[in-house]
Parts: sequence; C-alpha cells; structure tokens
Amino acid sequence: MFFTVLKEERETRARTGVLETRRGTIDTPVFMPVGTVGAVKALTEKDLKEMGAEIILGNTYHLFLRPGLPVIEKFGSLHRFIGWDRPILTDSGGFQIYSLQGQCRVGDEGVSFKSHIDGSSFFLRPEDVVDIQGVYDSDIQMVLDYFASYPAPREMDRKALDLTHHWAERARNRFLEKPSGNSQFAIVQGGLYEDLRAESVAILGNLDFEGYAVGGLSVGEKREEFERLVAYTVPRLPGEKPHYLMGSGTPEEILFAVAQGIDMFDCVLPTRNGRNGQLFTSRGKLNIKNQRYRFDQAPIDGECACYTCKNYSRAYLRHLYLTGEINAAILLSRHNIHFYLDFMSKIRYAIHYASFKKFQADFLEKYQQGV
Repeated sequence: MFFTVLKEERETRARTGVLETRRGTIDTPVFMPVGTVGAVKALTEKDLKEMGAEIILGNTYHLFLRPGLPVIEKFGSLHRFIGWDRPILTDSGGFQIYSLQGQCRVGDEGVSFKSHIDGSSFFLRPEDVVDIQGVYDSDIQMVLDYFASYPAPREMDRKALDLTHHWAERARNRFLEKPSGNSQFAIVQGGLYEDLRAESVAILGNLDFEGYAVGGLSVGEKREEFERLVAYTVPRLPGEKPHYLMGSGTPEEILFAVAQGIDMFDCVLPTRNGRNGQLFTSRGKLNIKNQRYRFDQAPIDGECACYTCKNYSRAYLRHLYLTGEINAAILLSRHNIHFYLDFMSKIRYAIHYASFKKFQADFLEKYQQGV
C-alpha cells in the first residue's frame, strides 16, 4: 500500500490524499460504508459502485462466526465471496470485546468469546486475528485491541493500553512473517487521558504500521471530550501515514475530524438511520415518518442527485416506511449512503481547490437550520 498526501490546508490540518492498494485507489478523506457481515445492509455491491464507494468495511469477529472461516477460505478471499472487487478494510473484533462484555473474558494471551449466536466458546489471540484476516485477504487489516468501558478510572485505561500495545507488537510480528501485499493498521487507545494517548502514539509509531487509527471514541463520551481527544491525538500521528477515526460518523464529527487531519471514516449511521426512517439532508435530519410529509410531493433533499431523490416523493417514501415495505429500507439507505459519499467528495474538493474552513462553516450554518 502506498499513501500520498496531495494537499494540506494552512488554516486547518485538513488534507487530501490517495491511498493505493492492490485492488484499487482510494481518494481521501473517505467514508467507508459498513458491511459488518459482508453486506452493506439493504444495498448491493452494484448500488455501492454506482454511488462511488471505493472501499467498504467488514468485521472479523462476525464473519468468523458466520459464514465461518472454511467458507471464505473455499472462495479464496472475502472479495470473491461477497462479489466486491474493490478494497475492503476488516475490523479486528476489538469493539466486540467492548460491546459483548458479558460474553468474553480478556487475558494477556488473548480473549475468550462466547458466541452471541449459539453460545459456543472460542479463543482468539492477536496472532489468530491476523491469520483470519489473511484468509479474508482484506486490503487493510486492523490489529486486535482492547479498551475499557466508558467512563473508566485511569488504572483500567492504563491496563487496557498496556494490553493493546502488547497485542499490537505480537500482531505486527505475525503480519510481517507472511508478506501479502496488504496493509495493517494499529489502533491508538488511552481513554480520556491525553498522556496515555501520546504514549500510545509513540509506542505504536515505533512499530511502523502502514496506517494508524484512533479508537475508543464514539462510545458515549461528551462532545467536548471527543473533540479534545481528536484534536490532541491526530496531530501526533505519523504524518506520512493514513489516519483513521473508527466508528465516528455524524456530519459534525466528520467535519471536525477532517480539520484535525483524519483521512478515513466508518459508521453505521447512514444505513441504520435509513432503516429507521431518519434521513440526512443538506438542511439537517429529516424523519420520514412524520405526519407533515403525508402529502409532500418534494424529494427528500432538493439538492441531492441520488436515485431516491430523483424518482420518489417524501409522501411515497413515508407510505413505504409506515407500511413496512422492504423498499423503504433500500431507498432510504441508498439516499443516506449517497449523501455521505457526496459529502466526502465535496470535502475533498473544498480542501483541494477552495477553502475547507469556509466549506465547514457554510455547511454547518445550513445544516443546523433544519428541514
């Protein structure tokens, strides 16, 4: 993998770049639609390509459970199994340690999981996670990490950080044993503590990963905590490597993080909110189930060029949603993913050819007016 920074703004730390992988080139800043189990919910790979998605995300833990490693191994790669020939990033399962706390046990050697599907038990070491992602042949592979629940006392964040670093070193050594042409990213942790975050950057930086992610955020912390830690951590990451903010995805969060120098984002919000009738527009969020849209002949967003907005009214989409039609999830998710991908395209244009700072201010002023 090769990463090239094309343009850096002077007023902010916003930057554009190109991430080159074996399966395609990715323009940054980029939003990666989330396909946890090998599918972006309610959308096909054809839909995603038509909307301009250059990379999607899958989850190592969930795919390990279903369909299972032997199935993907039979196909030769996760790409062939799901019919996607562009880059894939696979998360490691570290977030599942956090989200499934009652069903896992963490130790120095690795983590014991109890399947949330059938209750079966299995044990994963950081080396195992590397090997599993090797079978997937994912273009960008995240190391197994660990972070304490929010909020956590400093001693818990300290222990979690030490374990994350120990696992990262083992994962890096395993990854380098089998050259594949793919890339491995480390995950910076440290809870709410700036000195722990700085220590994490320094230790992981010495291991020379292909990229660096900021983890342990968007788990319930206050907005000022989120902004403080992103603003503190990102400028300390290796400048020549891609920077990835994991799991954060409101338009406001993306704009703030881009201004600090983040290059990559993922979030389930576009599809999850779409399935629940909430849509992102240039003037804020719209709840399609509201009575006010019963007779509304307008599209979701008059400034949007997505398939849904070009063909369907708010009234019809409300009808589909309220009657439980599967088309509602498809059309609403399609709009939201298009909104996010188009949003990132506009961000890249502003950084490269205009002023990101002005774009950020103008977008937020309009977005916060409301529909």
